[in-house]
Amino acid sequence: MSRKLLSFILILVLALGMVGISNAQDEEPIKVGAIFDLSGPTGDVGSPYAEGVIAYVDWRNENGGINGRPIELISQDYAYSVETAENLYTQFVEEGAVVFLGWGTGDSEALRTRIAEDEVPFISASYSANLNDPMGDAPYNFLIATTYGDQMTIMMTHMLQEWEAAGNAAEDMKVAVFHHDSPFGTSPLPDAEAFAESNGVEVLAVPMPRGATDYTAELQQADDFGVTHIIVQNVSSPAALLAANALDFFGDPEFYDFGCLNWCADELFVTLAGDAAEGALGVIPFTPTTVEVDGQEAPRDYLGGQEELEAASLHFTQGWTAMSVMAEAIARTLDNEMELTGPNIRATLESMEGYETGGILAPVTFTPEDHRSTRASRVYSVDDGVWVEASDLIDLRAMDGDM
Repeated sequence: MSRKLLSFILILVLALGMVGISNAQDEEPIKVGAIFDLSGPTGDVGSPYAEGVIAYVDWRNENGGINGRPIELISQDYAYSVETAENLYTQFVEEGAVVFLGWGTGDSEALRTRIAEDEVPFISASYSANLNDPMGDAPYNFLIATTYGDQMTIMMTHMLQEWEAAGNAAEDMKVAVFHHDSPFGTSPLPDAEAFAESNGVEVLAVPMPRGATDYTAELQQADDFGVTHIIVQNVSSPAALLAANALDFFGDPEFYDFGCLNWCADELFVTLAGDAAEGALGVIPFTPTTVEVDGQEAPRDYLGGQEELEAASLHFTQGWTAMSVMAEAIARTLDNEMELTGPNIRATLESMEGYETGGILAPVTFTPEDHRSTRASRVYSVDDGVWVEASDLIDLRAMDGDM
């Protein structure tokens, strides 16, 4: 791990709560609040995401900040506790944060009302469709990536296409959705059920107990169901354990298709699952670091090279990209000579159309009626330990004629 990454972790663990202001001009800082899960149940993916947010702020400040003003990041580990998230959110907003970067589904959903009352633009690492309610109780929540429900639909679309191409009937496709037992885990289940009903396939939801050391009992449920496909909505470590258990249980990796949504389709899953990861599918809204795109140039140069970028992981680029989109909204607000208020930054975000992140995300478009940045993603697969493209871009907006 590079010296810079180690320093990021040290900063977070010590809860200093601020990124040093580098070469930005001596102007009033722009305060950004953030909470990260470094020590809680999603810390395996939360830590690299946090490092990406911090790295972007450091890089941006080294390059003049936002219109000459430095970013001051006020952040802390909240260990995936909703109560702690609520307390830190209040503290950071009182300290002057004009925008906020959140983390989990439970806390992001719990904070919706307060975010709306405080008029604080909020981008979290949760992609729950429940947060897309700009005309209702979530007018300041913005979803930076494809929702979990859309990820589920994209994965099932790809799986069904491959299943039928192999000469199988849709009604013989049986999908077991293994999920984290939380709002995060259950978020895509309605979309899975809707897809199943529309396409004649069957779906079984299987909760994954927290802290489990073996999923054989859950796999027996799936086997009794007649499972042909497994989709996981969880983070890397339990997903890898499930994949290894499935390989032992079924004995033949070709007996079923195994797929992960965003938070377990990553490098850590491949490392932990070993041979069981080969051939696994992943809906990955943020382009993996092993697939070269223009948007990876800045983080790659900042970290010192391609090897360092791959070591940092695709969740690092998720954090970097989320912060970069928020920074772009702040910059556009200042460019338009508007005061940096929540309503003004919200209006700027809602005017973004086709904003390019250099290929990290599909083009970002927010509107006053839809706070989902995109409904598109590719499906990737593990080939010799590396995530590679397994499909073209699957765009649900285009499929639904909602452009």
